[in-house]
Amino acid sequence: MDAPTTTPGENGMSGGDGWFTPRKVPPVLPPDGDQEQAADGTVDAPAWRPVDVPPSPSTDVQRVVPVQRSASAVEPASADAVLIRRTMAEIAPIADKVTSYFYALLFVRHPELRALFPAAMDVQRDRLLKALLTAAEHLDDTAALVGYLRDLGRGHRKYGTRAEHYPVLGECLIGALSEYAAAVWSPETEAAWVRAYTTMSQTMIDAAAMDELLSPAWWHAEVVTHELRTPDVAVLTVRPDQPYPFLAGQYTSLETPWWPRVWRHYSFASAPRSDGLLTFHVKAVPAGWVSRALVHRARPGDVIRLGSPVGSMTVDHKTDGGLLCLGGGTGIAPIKALVEDVAEHGARRRVEVFYGARTESDLYDIDSMLGLQRAHPWLSVRPVIDQRAFRRLPDAVREYGPWTGYDAYLSGPPGMIRSSVDALRGIGVPSHRIRHDAVEEVLVAGD
Repeated sequence: MDAPTTTPGENGMSGGDGWFTPRKVPPVLPPDGDQEQAADGTVDAPAWRPVDVPPSPSTDVQRVVPVQRSASAVEPASADAVLIRRTMAEIAPIADKVTSYFYALLFVRHPELRALFPAAMDVQRDRLLKALLTAAEHLDDTAALVGYLRDLGRGHRKYGTRAEHYPVLGECLIGALSEYAAAVWSPETEAAWVRAYTTMSQTMIDAAAMDELLSPAWWHAEVVTHELRTPDVAVLTVRPDQPYPFLAGQYTSLETPWWPRVWRHYSFASAPRSDGLLTFHVKAVPAGWVSRALVHRARPGDVIRLGSPVGSMTVDHKTDGGLLCLGGGTGIAPIKALVEDVAEHGARRRVEVFYGARTESDLYDIDSMLGLQRAHPWLSVRPVIDQRAFRRLPDAVREYGPWTGYDAYLSGPPGMIRSSVDALRGIGVPSHRIRHDAVEEVLVAGD
């Protein structure tokens, strides 16, 4: 079934007053809202199925959408939201077919857009559609959704996405949904999707337009040092070609010269430095194109590209409460950055770090963390090795409580995040004090 009829414009885009047409007004950003990876090579669930606890950016996966909902999310769902969720319930069992049809429509109708995507579409062919669908599902959670859409719009600049591309994507989205959700599709459903997508796309367009006034679409960065800590974990330090502003606890997307247009997310492993250098911890995963290139192929002198910094797992320095930090595997990277951030602000607030690993050799950054502990009496670092103690990280955290008055920061594999959130809630830590970059779980076969 074809997408709804529109008034064709130049290059096949919607024109005039056709639906999905971006507004011709100066960009106005919505009010600030709340913001948003899983180990590679695992099985993907349908992207539009909500999950309670997301994985961390430092594990090299794709960020998608907020999960921890604001108070507005518990209000009765709007009529549009009900119709949208009914559509997604219908297509969830056939997610792959919907995705394939969406891209078939897109590339047949607009072959000029193929160059915006990686040569190997099997790597991340479904990410764009997943992002749109999961955003639509959270339609009523305005506070959380706006922050995510703004990040998405800014992030799409590095792909070469322009305002005129959004009508095309919307038409193909409607075309795919109406084809595979025919049993629940109706004029009212189509109208709900049109309204939702129009609002979502305009938020992204406005955010991208404002961001263009402030920063480049990407930064080039030269690899300065490359240290192989274990056979599959490397610590890379890079020098951006121009100032790169970010906050400790945030993350960015990286593209290597070996896999053009394939971007992966990594957390910053240090607080902002006076010399402008950036550090990342990267673990090579099976079939991980970007991660394996960064670990095994990158060398000093190579140049990579960086997207804009994103993420809200940052420290509020206006308070003096303690920090409870849980880092598993390469999830220790943003935790280390947070510790450095607290130190640089001169606050003597308690910081308790639990560094989890399966084996002792997986504690690749323990010497550095213990060095920070020796330098700062307010910091405690406790390594937790599964195979040695026969207990997992959440168990150790429970044993050392209580954690009244602490803000919890979590980063690591998705399983660790889930179990840690459950453990913290179980011992009385309120949800609003448990922090991680909330995302819809998107697991891809690759990195």
